[in-house]
Amino acid sequence: MKEKIKLTKEEKKENKLEKKLKNPWIKFYNDVPAHINYPDMMMWELVEDASKMYPNYIALEYFGQEITYSKFVSMIHEAARALKAQGIGENDVVTICAPNMPQSIVMFYAINMVGAVANLIHPLSAENEILNYLTISNSTFIFSIDIACDKLLNIVDKTKIKKIVVMTVNGNMPIITSALYWLIQGRKNKIPFDRDNIMSWKDFIDFGYMFNEEYSVKRSKYDPAVILYSGGTTGKPKGILLSNNNFNALAIQSHLMADPSKAGDSVLSIMPIFHGFGLGVCIHTPLICGMKCILIPQFNYKKFGNLIKKHKPDFIVGVPTLFEGLLKNKDIKKNDLACLTCVVSGGDMMQPELKRKIDRFLEEYGSNAKVRIGYGLTEGSAASCLTPTNEYRDGTIGIPFPDTYYKIVKIGTHDEVPYGEDGEICIHGPSVMMGYLNDVKETMQTLREHKDGLLWLHTGDIASMDEDGFVYFKQRLKRMIISSGYNVYPTYIENVICSHPDVLTCTVIGIDHPYKVQVAKAYIVLKEGINPSEKIKSEIKDLCKKNLAKYSLPSEYEFRDSLPRTLVGKVAFTELMDENKK
Repeated sequence: MKEKIKLTKEEKKENKLEKKLKNPWIKFYNDVPAHINYPDMMMWELVEDASKMYPNYIALEYFGQEITYSKFVSMIHEAARALKAQGIGENDVVTICAPNMPQSIVMFYAINMVGAVANLIHPLSAENEILNYLTISNSTFIFSIDIACDKLLNIVDKTKIKKIVVMTVNGNMPIITSALYWLIQGRKNKIPFDRDNIMSWKDFIDFGYMFNEEYSVKRSKYDPAVILYSGGTTGKPKGILLSNNNFNALAIQSHLMADPSKAGDSVLSIMPIFHGFGLGVCIHTPLICGMKCILIPQFNYKKFGNLIKKHKPDFIVGVPTLFEGLLKNKDIKKNDLACLTCVVSGGDMMQPELKRKIDRFLEEYGSNAKVRIGYGLTEGSAASCLTPTNEYRDGTIGIPFPDTYYKIVKIGTHDEVPYGEDGEICIHGPSVMMGYLNDVKETMQTLREHKDGLLWLHTGDIASMDEDGFVYFKQRLKRMIISSGYNVYPTYIENVICSHPDVLTCTVIGIDHPYKVQVAKAYIVLKEGINPSEKIKSEIKDLCKKNLAKYSLPSEYEFRDSLPRTLVGKVAFTELMDENKK
């Protein structure tokens, strides 16, 4: 008999609304509770609890070097003590400008331990972008990878940064690997450690040993903990403020949904930590339940297949670009993918035809896993919807996480649309952000109270929902093309074009038209070894004519060797749009 779940008053209140709100996912997940009691704990406390249960399990693997949970938590305490010795306290903002490596993961939890807020930024960001991130967050301390140090030195005088702690990629590598890195790359990075505002990671940690006072702080689960930035694919990036509970709820939900995850399993953590998907799903989720994170500092889809062969992870989580790279890998042999028990795609829309190609590829090379499509956005702590293990419906992004409610509303209103009708996705649940950093107006536009008395996140994404609660993503609202008054969905056109056997991937954008306002233009990447030709273009046009309404047919078809990508691997739609405005 299953243990009866006790609900808080707030949860009971929401339970009464359950029949009104569309979240019937429980019929597919009878082993997962409909409601969860989220502990009043900080992020680091959940990880420390995991370390007490699994002290000798491996928490992090980095270039073959393994760090146990016991050692990992000890490193967090050392770093927290050092932060406190430097005067960092509650609500101070500390920036991490680094890829997936042990020091940056340790620092993330150490910042949380002293009650500060972790501000995560991409180390390859331009100088002015970094300046903007440091300014709007009021960051006073930064931990940076050495390759970004030159940019920081050019702008630091315009910020409130008091100290730059420099970390190196080879800091936790095995000795031989570290020496090779230094010979090839590391010695090129000249860091002026003689400056008062710069110190090495080692000196930073050593400085903390002189501090003998209390350094860990108890904060509420609702206190701010993390600042991440929206991707900027459709506009200027915004700072997104997330609480301890946002991340802890995401991790607990993701663990329950990612059947059959268990302690000792490994995750290929290739998605970067400055991306909500990478930090929340690929780092915090496995670390609260005794799993191993295999840290990959450089995001390279061409090496994806080889990484799986080498590390043999149980779980892989990635964006569609990574899986496109997997299909191109010629070195994978029979049973090389047998290790994989769970494969999740998120961060960007995966076209159904690509999913089918990957599922066949996984089966051919020994894995029983099928790609599970997920959906989320940084404002919702990166993930809130996932396809079940036992059922997939074409075009779906799955069913909502526990305690997470989806409502599809008529665009520009709070009015719910009938099943099967398109509208804007609105989300209510414990992983919804606290708000945008220093932007009350934008926050009020995005987080809105509806007549049911609940606060709903308006995502700006268009979808429909069926009677079983499966959600069907259609389009970013800002990507929708309006041609002669008709709504044209680029994603639907992309699905049709990608069904052609010679097409690897494609992207459709809207371009200006003298009297239709906008029309669709398709950018197409063919499979490796296949060259563009008029014959292929003609076949694609015929395919579109058979499957698309006349008003949504692309007016132009352009072949490309590759598509422009953002720093986390999403298609950079704005770059393609800018090209057409010149």
